[in-house]
Amino acid sequence: MISTTNIGKEYGARVLFTDVSLLLNDGCRYGLVGANGSGKSTFLRIVAGDEESSEGTVTIPKRARMGVLRQDRFLDDDAIILDLAMRGDGIVWNALCEQRRIAASGSLDEAASVGDLEDLIAAHDGYTLEARSSAVLEGLGIPTTLHRAPLSTLSGGFKLRVLLAQVLVGGVDVLLLDEPTNHLDILTIRWLEKFLAGYAGCAVIISHDQRFLDNVTTHTLDVDYGTITSYVGNYSTAMMEKAAARGLKETRIARAQEEIARKRAFVERFGAKATKASQAQSRLKQIERIEVEDIAETSRRTPQLKFAPERPSGREVLELKHVSKTYGDKRVLSDVSLVVRRNERIAIIGPNGLGKSTLLKIAVERLGADGGAIKWGHETRPGYFPQDHREVLDDPQATPLELLSALCPAESPTYVRGQLGRVLFSGHDVDKRVGLLSGGEAARLVFAVLAVQKPNVLVLDEPTNHLDLEAIHALRDALAAYQGTVLFVSHDRWFVSQLATRIVEITPDGLRDFAGTYSEYLERCGDDHLDGEAVLLKAKRERKAATGRDAITAAAPAPGESWEEQKRRRNRLAQLPKLRDKALADIEAAEARKRELQGLFYSGEFYQRSPSEIAALKREDATLSQTIERLMATWEDLETELHAATASNTAGDS
Repeated sequence: MISTTNIGKEYGARVLFTDVSLLLNDGCRYGLVGANGSGKSTFLRIVAGDEESSEGTVTIPKRARMGVLRQDRFLDDDAIILDLAMRGDGIVWNALCEQRRIAASGSLDEAASVGDLEDLIAAHDGYTLEARSSAVLEGLGIPTTLHRAPLSTLSGGFKLRVLLAQVLVGGVDVLLLDEPTNHLDILTIRWLEKFLAGYAGCAVIISHDQRFLDNVTTHTLDVDYGTITSYVGNYSTAMMEKAAARGLKETRIARAQEEIARKRAFVERFGAKATKASQAQSRLKQIERIEVEDIAETSRRTPQLKFAPERPSGREVLELKHVSKTYGDKRVLSDVSLVVRRNERIAIIGPNGLGKSTLLKIAVERLGADGGAIKWGHETRPGYFPQDHREVLDDPQATPLELLSALCPAESPTYVRGQLGRVLFSGHDVDKRVGLLSGGEAARLVFAVLAVQKPNVLVLDEPTNHLDLEAIHALRDALAAYQGTVLFVSHDRWFVSQLATRIVEITPDGLRDFAGTYSEYLERCGDDHLDGEAVLLKAKRERKAATGRDAITAAAPAPGESWEEQKRRRNRLAQLPKLRDKALADIEAAEARKRELQGLFYSGEFYQRSPSEIAALKREDATLSQTIERLMATWEDLETELHAATASNTAGDS
């Protein structure tokens, strides 16, 4: 469907990517991933025709219709919500508008074209457009009662949902989606996953939501090393394959460098001896023929996040009693009571519009409640991460260096620069104006603020927004190691599943408070109202309990697979890690023996041995070379099989 040939893009001296040649096919959904600023959105704009590439060409069939979700596009506030969604199918919408215009004008001269319009509308399933548009809006969380209202009725996040609906309604052949899960809650993300799973065209999707990528994508386009590499499989599978390929390349480079070092050592030791001169020259020529691969520098950068409380809090951290809040005629919180205890990591989840962020703002006393009481416990010191970073970074003219220095005046400039360096501010970055920072940069700066404040309670409102996947993983690690209490709102299911020890779901009927992990909560619910994984989790737990083995040995049986076949497959999967480790140990042993033989060959006493002994050692050396190649191939096969099994389990879990 889409082909790119030697695409490259550069801005002045900065090269984003070069030599990108890809073939993107119908029926495939490609996750476009990479570090913030690596060029993901730029590549999407090039494919969409919104931006020129520096080199190369993009080829798309002329008749192909394209739908593009752009992060910088806005809609008319006065337009009707349903009409905006229907405009996504431009062919049908224009035909319907023309049909209505002719009917209103009563012109006999144009009446003849009505039949052609009706044929066009029927050919494109146009008479179902309103129903289809309404269904998409409903799926994206916009109720039917609002479909005939103007766009201005909705908040900013819901306006973006209308924009997404417009793209999804179009019935296009190519979907280009830049961060479609932004501002969506868990329920709506789940609906979008189901919608995209049934999409028959070619989709390219930028997202930093790992579980969304794993559930939706069939291929991964990785923007790194100055190019874009295509992998078969979802994000988790692709990253395992990428790491394995990188590891093999580093191993080959290390071996080549070791070989060069051994030959140079021989030359340096025996090059001056007349009897060894020809051998030394031979080794110099061999060194010249050894090719050492170049290994490109990754564009991935991982912040070093760390939060350490200055002192522990009391056991009872926070108590909310009968809290309520109303905005105009809309009540978002009603009689909410909650007790937070030390060292809990509480995830607050639920649909948008029910007061999750409001609850956090009331808790940190940045918003007053209409009723109820808030009580912080003994020695508590909360730190707050708001959705709108300007609530914390309230001086747009300040620089990161000035802002952080003011928060810790007793610390040295070296300490302050070190804290900024941990969140990837270095060089001139520390002198940027706060008001000019990107969303990801501002989020990382807030984390630096929290690090120097040393709170013993972290209150985080959508902390993964604007972060790339490396930063999200770093944040997960930092919060998992944090010796304090965490209260956070998130729609990132992977992030919630990795951290939460308690789930508080806000529903229209009130709070559901569950003491356990996200996976346990889904299993307890027994339905897919949040994620669609509860049944799979339950089945996995039952299989694990029955076999007593690790999850990797309990992959779901294939359709029609007999019990004996399942048993053989489980036994094979259980042996894979052991076989892989044995292959690695055998490789290391063979390489150690080969190095030992090489040392003998290079020693001055080697040729004093008997001819038969010399011949036997040379045969052993040749055999070892073949053995190492065979073991390497076996190891690669086992790694591939192990990764495939792990990916199968990961897909089954998601």
